[in-house]
Amino acid sequence: MKRFHVHLSVENLPQSIAFYSKLFGAAPTRQECDYAKWMLEDPRINFAISTRSDKVGLDHLGFQAESDEELNDMKTMAKAADMALINEGETSCCYAESDKYWLTDPQGIAWEQFHTLSNIPVFSEKQTNTASACCAPKSSTDEVVVAAPGKKISIPIKGSCC
Repeated sequence: MKRFHVHLSVENLPQSIAFYSKLFGAAPTRQECDYAKWMLEDPRINFAISTRSDKVGLDHLGFQAESDEELNDMKTMAKAADMALINEGETSCCYAESDKYWLTDPQGIAWEQFHTLSNIPVFSEKQTNTASACCAPKSSTDEVVVAAPGKKISIPIKGSCC
């Protein structure tokens, strides 16, 4: 069963942790100096906050798959719907190694679809980059060009993180 994912960028991490801990009635399941995450069952959500973006607010949304098969099913559905996706494959971000890909909705909101493989002790094992969503891939021209069946689509990249 998939888990909905929300990642917000915040200015004051301790203040935000206190607020969301009260809101959810639970402490974070993972907390670092720049990041906190709640893995809630009711509602079933992976809710993360960090101080790694230049812009406060919504960083990205997504779905966390519980298995490789579930992630492949979501990817197959996206491709069948002619949605342009950016495949990162196995990568590290947000204190985890994951297999992931990205979609961008018509408003420019990044959607991450991923399967977490393991936890890691650092935010990202890659070099720092800038992107519309935390750890989303970026080209040097501030857009990613993706080939979809019968067309090329440019996905604008804005903001910065990890």
